[in-house]
Amino acid sequence: APAPATSSAAPAAPAQGGAGNSALQVVDSTARDAGLNGTGGTVIGAAVQETPPKWVQLSAVTSPDLAAPHLININQAALYRFDGDSAGSGESNCNDACATKWPPVIIKDGGNVYLAGVNPKDVAAIRRADGKVQVTVGGWPVYRFSGDAGAGDLNGQGLDGKWFAVGPKGQKAVR
Repeated sequence: APAPATSSAAPAAPAQGGAGNSALQVVDSTARDAGLNGTGGTVIGAAVQETPPKWVQLSAVTSPDLAAPHLININQAALYRFDGDSAGSGESNCNDACATKWPPVIIKDGGNVYLAGVNPKDVAAIRRADGKVQVTVGGWPVYRFSGDAGAGDLNGQGLDGKWFAVGPKGQKAVR
């Protein structure tokens, strides 16, 4: 299948923290629609993300464990937001040991973020303290949980009263 038309890809809105427009391209279609297969280089669970992936897929879903719409990646791993962050602040407050337990959803500079059920205007990026580009939704930095071992796990939901599955507009996805 051919790549999506140029008109469907738009630079992400400028993000604070130095990521800027060139940090990623938001594509209002799925990776499969763009003729891609595989994971783009994303990982799941406790696996260490050695190299930022070339592309990321964000999909809004509901599940038996969480009926509210929430985001998953191409691996069907739940994605989370942290109440210790602030929407639109341009920074992540989860670094070092926190980022080992809650790995940020990162992407290669200029990489594509493919969407299903997410408004492209809600997706952007920040530049983390370590220089990596982290995906944001509704201004909230997005993470995965090292304690989610497989597709559909939501073991991080509500953890410490600060971690919640992230909804398609960046909101907390709660029961």
